[in-house]
Amino acid sequence: MAVLPIRKFPDPVLKEKTKPVEKIDNEVLKLIKNMADTMYAAPGAGLAANQIGVLKRVIVVDIHEHDKHLMAFINPEITWYSKEIEESEEGCLSVNPEIHVPVPRSVKIHFKALNKKGEPVEFEADGFLARVLQHETDHLNGIIILDRISPEEKRKALRELSEKRPPV
Repeated sequence: MAVLPIRKFPDPVLKEKTKPVEKIDNEVLKLIKNMADTMYAAPGAGLAANQIGVLKRVIVVDIHEHDKHLMAFINPEITWYSKEIEESEEGCLSVNPEIHVPVPRSVKIHFKALNKKGEPVEFEADGFLARVLQHETDHLNGIIILDRISPEEKRKALRELSEKRPPV
């Protein structure tokens, strides 16, 4: 379908909370397809709708490097976070995929959403999938990785970001 431009920090749309999808129609299915095309072209492991400027609660995820195993979630919600936290390097297509920062995340989560057929899905996720789902759900709530790190790490990342940004 279409590879769309990914909004970059500090675009204000990235700080906005998204709205729930009321009806899964052709427009939402087209959005999912465009998001998947955009995520694969970037390339990334996940993408939230507001990263392409659409304020709807929709994410796409694919944590497999070689085979495509697209997962699309509508109105996702994390209903439980494990107390066990692990800090690991994360990048973000809306910050700069080359910049990685140490982000603390729960090791396990309980996740629920609708699939693109409108059917409820609910499962426990751990490892990389749990991390990606937390990252993309954060986006839907107007939170980016720079909001999850220490002030010192944020200053370092912003400095690195300004050095990597092409001149205007």
